[in-house]
Amino acid sequence: MDSGGAYGCGKAGAPFDPIVFIKRPQIIIRALCLLFAIIVFGCISNKGYLIDSEGKEKCLYNNDANACNYGVGIGILAFLGSIGFLVGEYLFEQMSSVKTRKHYVLMDLGFSGLWAFLYFVGFCYLTNAWNKSNPPPNGDGVNSVQGAIAFSFFSIFTWVGCAWFAFQRYKQGSNAAFAPTYEADPIGDTGYASYPDATDITYQDPPFAQQQRGISDFQAPAY
Repeated sequence: MDSGGAYGCGKAGAPFDPIVFIKRPQIIIRALCLLFAIIVFGCISNKGYLIDSEGKEKCLYNNDANACNYGVGIGILAFLGSIGFLVGEYLFEQMSSVKTRKHYVLMDLGFSGLWAFLYFVGFCYLTNAWNKSNPPPNGDGVNSVQGAIAFSFFSIFTWVGCAWFAFQRYKQGSNAAFAPTYEADPIGDTGYASYPDATDITYQDPPFAQQQRGISDFQAPAY
């Protein structure tokens, strides 16, 4: 089935333009999601843990290992998801099936909305744990821990933006599915003309009508 530009994208088989592709808002905001995910799990993985005097590794978020694991987990999954959707955006214009495009858009909408929510939970969780934490010795790792919190907050808006673009695509696809397949007459309903070049609308008797009347009026002679 030919998509013909369904779900807000060009017709399948169109030539790929990398410059236009990079400038698309969906690609820009998805790249930001990817960058922020790297920062979140990178900061926590690198400086989010502290080795105590007993040689044990403790999370700087109030010694709560679950807080560190949560931040790293959603960051890594967001990183993988962003790469997958960037590849999907490249393949989206090559999808010739309208159903395939619809499934991709719905998956994008669901995943983006879910990750916006998870980052919101993560931001609240990490902020609360950090507020209850004791300052680490010499302030080691403070910038990384606070950076993870900040970019968790920024990630909420980037993933909400991805969900919004996916929703707009879904609306465009739904509107196209119920759009009429014909074009309305711009002139309007003017009725039917008897003949395009006709200027005289009076009707004339058909030929031989007078002769037929003459024959019917004939009377035989009387002898």
